[in-house]
Amino acid sequence: MQAYKKTFEDLKSEMGKIIVGQEETIEQILVSLLCDSHALLEGYPGLAKTTMVRTIARLMDLKFSRIQNTPDLMPSDVIGTYVIEESGGKRDFRFHPGPIFANILLADEINRATPKTQSALLEAMQEKQVTVGNSTFKLDAPFFVLATMNPIEQEGTYPLPEAQSDRFLLKIKVNYPTFQEEMEIVNRYGAEIKDRRVRLVMDKNQLSSLQELTRQVPIASDLKERIIKIVTKTRNFDLLAYGASPRASVGLILAARARALINERNHVSTEDVVKMAYPVLRHRVILNFEAERKGMTTDDAITQLLEKVK
Repeated sequence: MQAYKKTFEDLKSEMGKIIVGQEETIEQILVSLLCDSHALLEGYPGLAKTTMVRTIARLMDLKFSRIQNTPDLMPSDVIGTYVIEESGGKRDFRFHPGPIFANILLADEINRATPKTQSALLEAMQEKQVTVGNSTFKLDAPFFVLATMNPIEQEGTYPLPEAQSDRFLLKIKVNYPTFQEEMEIVNRYGAEIKDRRVRLVMDKNQLSSLQELTRQVPIASDLKERIIKIVTKTRNFDLLAYGASPRASVGLILAARARALINERNHVSTEDVVKMAYPVLRHRVILNFEAERKGMTTDDAITQLLEKVK
């Protein structure tokens, strides 16, 4: 694992040329990529969510595509459609691929799209393919959907169905920068405009190798048992109306392995499990009326749950 130490150091260093702070957010996006899974980013406008995702794509030489979700966005705008093309006096239907044919798809404000358009992403996220008419098209590997949501503007939005929300390995909260970080942002971007170039750190083959290595990071039996106890406890916890599925158990083990690898450890620690429990569970559990009446958040409930499952 030491062989990849410089790779992760270079990734963090190059990201730092563009993004100020947000280390935890960047780490969790990398966890999602190492697990070959998708992530949901929730944060207020102007916190560099799009810039983060675009920069990671540049560092890894991945094809980047962006969809701005709106209520009038149609599934064909995402997947692609057949069009009639005339050549040599003949007319043929040819498939014109949509923006989903990329390695990293940024679905901006995903909850502004209608359920019909949101469901167009389901097959791509689960099967890594899209079906148009009678034809099925495989997506190039790797394929990640990184979707953003705005937590304050809820008018004209369509909540993500639980089936789709569950397809995202992580729900990442993007927080405001600290005072010192914001001062650095102002100094860096409020002065003369500079072309901040980043260099390529890895390619698709290296990313694929890291994904394989992630699944080989050792995890102790007692930690596995604790993860399963955490997830099963969500189903009969006094603050939750609905708990998480077995997909959360698998996701939490994978995410903990990826975090251990990023932090250059050769095994999963308790800290990895606790840190990754929040982004893995926060979109998979639903607070009950009593918890909502107290003004609790899902993170508050997860904190109490983790204290009970030692």
